[in-house]
Amino acid sequence: MTRRTHYLGPLTDSSRWDAVTLRPDDVIVVTPPKCGTTWMQTIVALLLSGDPEVETELAIRMPWIDIRHRDIAEVTARLDAMPHRRSMKSHTPLDGLPLDDHAQYICVFRHPLDVHVSFSKHVRNIPVPWFDDWYPQDDRAGLTFRHFLEGAPDGYDCDAVPLAHILRHYEAARALAGRPNVALFHYADMTRDLSGTFERVAALLGTPHPAPLMARLAGVATFDNMKRNAARYAPSGGKGFMRSDSDFFHRGTHGQWQGVLTDEELAAYDAMMDARLSPEDRFWLENGAGRAVPR
Repeated sequence: MTRRTHYLGPLTDSSRWDAVTLRPDDVIVVTPPKCGTTWMQTIVALLLSGDPEVETELAIRMPWIDIRHRDIAEVTARLDAMPHRRSMKSHTPLDGLPLDDHAQYICVFRHPLDVHVSFSKHVRNIPVPWFDDWYPQDDRAGLTFRHFLEGAPDGYDCDAVPLAHILRHYEAARALAGRPNVALFHYADMTRDLSGTFERVAALLGTPHPAPLMARLAGVATFDNMKRNAARYAPSGGKGFMRSDSDFFHRGTHGQWQGVLTDEELAAYDAMMDARLSPEDRFWLENGAGRAVPR
């Protein structure tokens, strides 16, 4: 068995997966934060149930295994008691997860700069003080973006989502993309063609539904509908964890980093991306299969 990388941050611990007994039909959504995790989990919940009115309750029914706030014994007991097909989420790169030959791993990526901008907004919406040094309220010195470029892919830094952690996620997923049970999706492609995303996920999960029902399911998972019903679709929505459930769904666009960063910051980002990725891999990680966002 290949030795797994241990990712341990102030918020997450990948060793918690040791307590989970995987089933062959499990579905595991694996993403860096703010890449469309909740969106993909909702798509999976809709397709597994075939019910546009399904109560997703992602934090309970499709738990985030890595997070250290929940007692792992309680989480695994809840999972073991589920008689239906299960789904879980992880923000750990695939090289830190147990890899079952039959469970389905769905990896979702997004332009790293969009991730950075979205996560910067997200930390203002959650009562978690660990990110204050990385994301100061008054950041006229540009510390936040420096941390993004200089942070490590593992250790304490990983939960703050530096670029190195996003690249580790992508490289680990690309290394396993030849496996039939590992699939890569891109946020921009999901935005451009949500119906096509539903069709692709349904094929992976073996959950076909008649075309009229597929259209209804896709209608539920639009950004506007999820934001409008944020208490239902946000993680722990309606429980007061976030300052605003609606703000969890901030903008949902591709290219929202434009006009936010300086030329010097963009040049430093370009240099790091070009040093780590081939032009083809960089294009896909930033844009998916679609057209590049002009600067």
